[in-house]
Amino acid sequence: MKGYYLPLIFAVALFWTAGCSAASETTQVVNEPAADVRVELSDHIYPVVEPGRFDNGKMWTFEHAPADYFQQEYNLTLTDEWLTQARMGSVRLPNCTGSFVSNSGLILTNHHCTREEVTAVTQNGENLTEEGFYAFNLSDERRIPDYYIDQMIAIEDVTDAVYAAIEGVEGRAGINEAIENAKQQIVDRIESGYDDPAVFTDVVALYNGALYSAYTFRRYDDIRLVMVPELEIGYFGGDPDNFTYPRYTLDMAFLRAYDNGQPLNSEYFFPWSESGSSEDDAVFVVGNPGSTSRLHTVAQLEYTRDVSHPAFLTLLDEVVSSFISYEADNPVSAAQLDLRNYIFQIQNAVKAYTGGLETLEDNQFMGRRFQSELAFINELSQIDELNQQYGSLLSEIEDVVNQKSELFEPYYALLGMNAGTILSSGTLQRAMLVGNISNHLNNGDEDAAGFYLNMISRTIEWPRELDRMMMEKSFGRVEGVISETDGGAENPMAFSRVSGGLSPAELAILISEESALTTIEGTIQLIQNGVDSSDPAVKFGMLYGPVAEYAMGYIAELEAAEDDLNRRLGRARYEVYGTSMPPDATFSIRLQDGRVAGYNYNGTIAPAYTTFYGLLDRHFSHGEIHPWALPYQWRNLPDAFDKSAPLNLVTTNDIIGGNSGSPLLSRNLDLIGLIFDGNIESLSGDFIYTDETARAISVDSRGMLEALRHVYQAERIVQELLER
Repeated sequence: MKGYYLPLIFAVALFWTAGCSAASETTQVVNEPAADVRVELSDHIYPVVEPGRFDNGKMWTFEHAPADYFQQEYNLTLTDEWLTQARMGSVRLPNCTGSFVSNSGLILTNHHCTREEVTAVTQNGENLTEEGFYAFNLSDERRIPDYYIDQMIAIEDVTDAVYAAIEGVEGRAGINEAIENAKQQIVDRIESGYDDPAVFTDVVALYNGALYSAYTFRRYDDIRLVMVPELEIGYFGGDPDNFTYPRYTLDMAFLRAYDNGQPLNSEYFFPWSESGSSEDDAVFVVGNPGSTSRLHTVAQLEYTRDVSHPAFLTLLDEVVSSFISYEADNPVSAAQLDLRNYIFQIQNAVKAYTGGLETLEDNQFMGRRFQSELAFINELSQIDELNQQYGSLLSEIEDVVNQKSELFEPYYALLGMNAGTILSSGTLQRAMLVGNISNHLNNGDEDAAGFYLNMISRTIEWPRELDRMMMEKSFGRVEGVISETDGGAENPMAFSRVSGGLSPAELAILISEESALTTIEGTIQLIQNGVDSSDPAVKFGMLYGPVAEYAMGYIAELEAAEDDLNRRLGRARYEVYGTSMPPDATFSIRLQDGRVAGYNYNGTIAPAYTTFYGLLDRHFSHGEIHPWALPYQWRNLPDAFDKSAPLNLVTTNDIIGGNSGSPLLSRNLDLIGLIFDGNIESLSGDFIYTDETARAISVDSRGMLEALRHVYQAERIVQELLER
């Protein structure tokens, strides 16, 4: 559950994956069809599986928190005071969640959410990522450059204003423009009431645009690093233990918000619990889940299963294998590039996407979703007005999805070569831009050529050997996808048109040694001197750059149409179900309920809690080697250290990427844990919520306190945490 899907790495996903009652009830996953009845959709046949009440999850918005359900399930009254404390105590980081844990601006979040920030404050001769950091005094806390946290201070339902703006407007473009204008007017109105440059407003679409809420935040941009443990304990178990449980890791970090040069007086914060929790306790998470696809149609899920996820996984495997190979041969250069952090992030994403794909390939799951879709269609058909207005939406969405699929091969072949990502060779990113520049200049379109010229400086510059390795992977994909013949005729887009008979490896070597596009500076000079069409990288870009531009433009048009259909479908669902089910995640604040609970797995039982005894056993059982090698001071724990203290725990809370760093809270809003991951069984969470074996994993408040006291001698933090 690392961060919010890697904003830098997954910039490519912006155009790839986009189209791509009150009674308590336990969701049951049906392992066999309820009856020997099957229904056919598109070209697939699915078993009949009864949907669960909470299939769409428990990521409740604060403006529509289910008070009756909380009262009946937990005997908890959701007062305005309780909701305000829960909302204001939580903060949003650029890619994760955090929370105030003292009235002096102290913030708790995950170790893995702050790795880049730790690097940013590391001084010459230090290796804080590996060795950790603790500010013994307030003056030692280090300001993180270009970093901030946002605290939500107000919520306003603005649905009526948005829908009033589109009333009578015709056409998708006109409707989209009216929505954007309405949102801007709402933002201007709200922000003018504060007259504070640190306050800003986002208008967020919920239920794919059925509802709109204006969320107003106060931003704090003086954030300082207070404490972070060593990498070996903060990411103990590495990728092998990632998304698994039982788990043993101290994935925590402390920051502090400052205001006018002084620690922030944080009125709302979560008091630290020394006693923690017990099994079956009601627990609550307040965080910013990044993105889910639980409202997607079956046709959209099939597209994700058959097209986007397999393609993206192939790309990620190519990239991470190149990174790992380069790191093994060039450890110093890899460390300078922070390549290990990229490897962690991509490996995390590979596991997440693999788990999602396995869910979509499960016919029991697809049958369950199809039955849910049938139930919605049946509800819609009962109301003539709604049926006339929305009845054709599912088939219209399927038509758009089918059109996207038709462009799959060339799109997939060139996936990840857009400027600004780390998913491809920088040389090829520049080659694609040069190809587009030449194409637009030849067509007399200087403005478009200038747009691509400005993007050259955003391309990445890898060391030559790494860039060559990544080129070879990309060439192999192009060669494998774009065949020599197309319908019996020679394919003008085939890889051989640029390779001249060279293999992907041979062409990569040639370009690495001879092309002017291996650097940003060389590319700019080549353009200024006149593009040399004999340059082998230029040949590649001139052939495939325009193809990629067309494919991306065509897909973008289809996805705009799909977004509009999703908005209308969201409205239809809202008309039928109201807010009885939560909307998909949007990296906006949510309240997520659950209980502390172990579960059955692998023929045994996973306990609700793990302890430091298990951490030590993991270390010694694996022969004291990476990634289970403990830092030195953890191998010689003091006598006062309680090895039986809970280290990690699991709960049934509904989380996903973006919830990293979220506080795990008691019914009294005391902090009892720190969300950092989900188990393997939770990887279906992008598409469905279940509570049989899917679990959220947290660091226990008792384990964190034990480490702070007896390993890091962080008495200054401990005293601050325990002050009430």
